[in-house]
Amino acid sequence: MRYFLHIGYSGTNYRGWQMQKGVVSVQEVLEKNLSQVFKKPVFVVGCGRTDAQVHASQYFVHFQIDIQWDFDLVFRLNKMLPPDISVFDILPVEPKQHARFGATKRTYDYFIHTYKDPFLRNISTLYTEHKLDTSKMAKAVSLLTTYNDFGAFCKTPDAHSSTICDVSIARLYKNKAGDRIRFQITANRFLRGMIRIIVGKLLQIGAGEMTIEEFEGLLISKITPPEFDVAHPQGLFLSEVQYPFLKIPPKTSFSAFQQNGEWIEM
Repeated sequence: MRYFLHIGYSGTNYRGWQMQKGVVSVQEVLEKNLSQVFKKPVFVVGCGRTDAQVHASQYFVHFQIDIQWDFDLVFRLNKMLPPDISVFDILPVEPKQHARFGATKRTYDYFIHTYKDPFLRNISTLYTEHKLDTSKMAKAVSLLTTYNDFGAFCKTPDAHSSTICDVSIARLYKNKAGDRIRFQITANRFLRGMIRIIVGKLLQIGAGEMTIEEFEGLLISKITPPEFDVAHPQGLFLSEVQYPFLKIPPKTSFSAFQQNGEWIEM
């Protein structure tokens, strides 16, 4: 029987989702605990990769198990897992429904704060070097839905069969005080490093180090620059994953401190 696990995690203490030799990953911790519950090896497939220190307020994995259990698996896993990984739901699905390849859209949010705050340091990126021009940043963001080749915003374009991404939503928000910024983007797929590279360029635009025309030139040329100014990982959240066969809203309470900030769209 195939099951989907609906989870969320803080990525601060992990080297990303995917299992890697010699470092701790979210996948490794989840598989270890599932295997302990069922007393046999259990392997999971995630809905996508997240880099080291990147968070997920909504994430799905699937796994295969033929054992019938008569206990509350969500409760037991949450009791066993560390505090920075939460299980929200477990759902039986059809045998061919796939956590990664079945997803049709993913939404990411990137958070920036412009004042030093010890309580935001692991969930938002501090940027105090310049007073950011958010109106210019918003104009650049609006261009993202008008192009579909993001080869210029990928660390390893040759590793992908295509650099085409259909971006359906791209928005920039700020809070009422104007000292916190939120970038949101939804697409059918993302390339390696794509969002953090885009945010790095947006910060350059806000600081007056890049023009909107230069930003659009990258979208037009599709040529990968020799160097990237990549934004830090801790401000990035995978915040929603959509499937045609599964309608589960994100658990916004999981990241309420971030999401519910009276954001004003630019």
